[in-house]
Amino acid sequence: MPDGKSNSRREAMMAVALGLAGASSAQAADNWTPKKERTGGPLRSGHLLFLGGIGGWYPRRRPDGPGDVQQQTADCLTLMKESLERAGSSMANVLKVQVSLVDPVNNWGPMTETYNTFFPDPRPARNYFGATGFRRPGQLLQIDCIAYVD
Repeated sequence: MPDGKSNSRREAMMAVALGLAGASSAQAADNWTPKKERTGGPLRSGHLLFLGGIGGWYPRRRPDGPGDVQQQTADCLTLMKESLERAGSSMANVLKVQVSLVDPVNNWGPMTETYNTFFPDPRPARNYFGATGFRRPGQLLQIDCIAYVD
């Protein structure tokens, strides 16, 4: 921009990013990229694992049908647990969970009842949003998480 504001904002944002990343020079800003690696499941960056898009129902895993929201929650969180353990973490190290839920008015209570059996206290921060449906008819939820790993 001709007024120089764009460069000032960009420089300020880079300074924040560098401070968070522990970098000490503007030259490092030009070469900085997030550190990411695949772990055979979650994406790892430093001591964090990012696991997204775990569906509540996969026909090849349970061909008898989608089941109810409690069955789908248990299936989803079992997949999450297995994936986190393969990556060296656990459900106790989950920091944040996001739930996409079809018909939350009717499904929130039963989903939460099953959800609570998978996480020890203190449970992770959790948010949710209602969904009208998913690509796979019959799927009632999808869950993402961020977990800590040593």
